[in-house]
Amino acid sequence: MDSTTFSALAEPHRLRIVDLLAGGPLSVGEIAERLQLRQPQASKHLKVLLEAGLVEVEAEANRRNYKLRIQPLQQMDEWLERYRRIWNERYDNLERYLQKMQEKPKS
Repeated sequence: MDSTTFSALAEPHRLRIVDLLAGGPLSVGEIAERLQLRQPQASKHLKVLLEAGLVEVEAEANRRNYKLRIQPLQQMDEWLERYRRIWNERYDNLERYLQKMQEKPKS
């Protein structure tokens, strides 16, 4: 798991850009408009996402569309899965403990 992915997603605008691109490719102008950013700001954020490998650029006529790359997100999901299992086990243990506490006769 590359920490660059987490660093890139730590900034709220970049996280919102990833959410937008989950719906399909968009141009810089479309992203800027939807997030109410100036185009240079959107371009700066897209550059960080591109360098982190989270997006790729597709040239279409005179437009450059940005598209989400799934692989880094899948790697992050696989890395997080270990922790999900740990926390699910802990929640299950807590649930069993609470059930036992409710079943105990009150003195």
